[in-house]
Amino acid sequence: MEELFLTCEKNTKKKYKMLIKETASAIADAFVNESAYSGPTPDELKKIVQQDSILPEHGLGWDKVFELTKEKVLPNLLRTPSTEYMPHLHGPSLLETLSSELIISTFNQSMDSWDQSPVATEIEVETIRHLCKLYGYDESKADGVFTSGGSQSNQTAIILARDWYCNEILKYDVKKYGLNEKCSKLRMYTSEISHFSMEKSAHILGLGYQAVVKVPVDSRKRMDVTALRSLIEADIKAGNIPFLIVGTVGTTDFGSIDPLAELSKLAREHNMWLHADAAYGSGVIMSEKYRNRVAALSLCDSITVDFHKMFLMPISCSAVLLKDGSTFNALTIHADYLNREEDEEDGYTNLVDKSLQTTRRFDALKVWMSFQTRGRDGWSKLIETSMENAQYFYSQLNIDKDFVVITEPEISSVVFRYCGNNTLSGEQLDEINKKVRRTLIHEYGTIIGQTVSDGRVCLKFTLLNPRITHKKLDELKDLIKKLAS
Repeated sequence: MEELFLTCEKNTKKKYKMLIKETASAIADAFVNESAYSGPTPDELKKIVQQDSILPEHGLGWDKVFELTKEKVLPNLLRTPSTEYMPHLHGPSLLETLSSELIISTFNQSMDSWDQSPVATEIEVETIRHLCKLYGYDESKADGVFTSGGSQSNQTAIILARDWYCNEILKYDVKKYGLNEKCSKLRMYTSEISHFSMEKSAHILGLGYQAVVKVPVDSRKRMDVTALRSLIEADIKAGNIPFLIVGTVGTTDFGSIDPLAELSKLAREHNMWLHADAAYGSGVIMSEKYRNRVAALSLCDSITVDFHKMFLMPISCSAVLLKDGSTFNALTIHADYLNREEDEEDGYTNLVDKSLQTTRRFDALKVWMSFQTRGRDGWSKLIETSMENAQYFYSQLNIDKDFVVITEPEISSVVFRYCGNNTLSGEQLDEINKKVRRTLIHEYGTIIGQTVSDGRVCLKFTLLNPRITHKKLDELKDLIKKLAS
């Protein structure tokens, strides 16, 4: 029979090694220069990939399909390790984590039950224990689970916050009986520039967008605590029920950090849950120099941590950590075919008990391998290099009259706007900034971000790649100015 899988047989091992070697060689050859993108427009890409059928009557075989892949796909993929790539919280992947991905996909463990992932389960449990300790939790009480990304981590935390509040404060079991009239009055508070997963989660939970109260931010793009207090008090007077505050540690655009210590004090006053969406800023904990900026994460009841952002690991890799691990009970339901109680009584851990997902990848391996590979000193250098690049770029823009910078970076994002000599209208400058970004993509293979601040189009550098140099940043600033003028 033809070789279908990697097995103990010699011929399948030979075929596996050949495929991996060919693939690795072709991937390496696709890195032809430092540009992040080969340039085709959406219409051009549609023509490149269009085929009569991707399911032919008879299979083409590996060689022909791989040639198609090398011709159509590899040259046009974004090269995220490029120093020309900086649009989003999506960056390069450390080499050792690529090795992790090969192991993960080849062995294909499913993280729902112990008998589908024996050592993988134990590695995830061990990794979570160390992560809880890293973020200042009592590891004997805290717990966590890996997720598909920040949105799912946030959603998990919001579900657990709602169920905790209903059980402990309202004395109502929403898990058993569903939403009642009181639940329509539940309110959660988050920054006006927080991640859209807040609204999505409220919708999925049946609370609706009305449950999400957006709090104004200050000039540094941080949640305004005075405004938050007023909003909570107004809701209480109106008969609504405040149950959750979400502080953002690294807003998507600006990287701003909400004042967690003040939010924690306010949450305790009103018996509310405090969640930290630290999908972006969680990586700052690895910096010896700057970790104090996120030290208050230990005050939160739950934390979202993304490893496919500042931690430079392949998508997907996220986790949600809980100060009190027993709160995960809200997600536990037993099935005879999967997570039998008798097995758990005998010491078999079934991670589906605390996960929204059933089938789930062994993403913890990436963290387990990379943390040990780099160590504290290596990680500190990676994180600090990116943060200090952002500070440098901010300082250079700040002294150039052709640019306006929105706010000083707290992590590694810089949002700015080309304004030239200020003789053009706001609308004209919006179009110029948009055109600069498009020109960079298609003519220079350089990809930067675009967003809006105070109603005006801005450009954004998200500096996750520690290979970026001050010289590169200076060159890009000059190129933007040239294209804009």
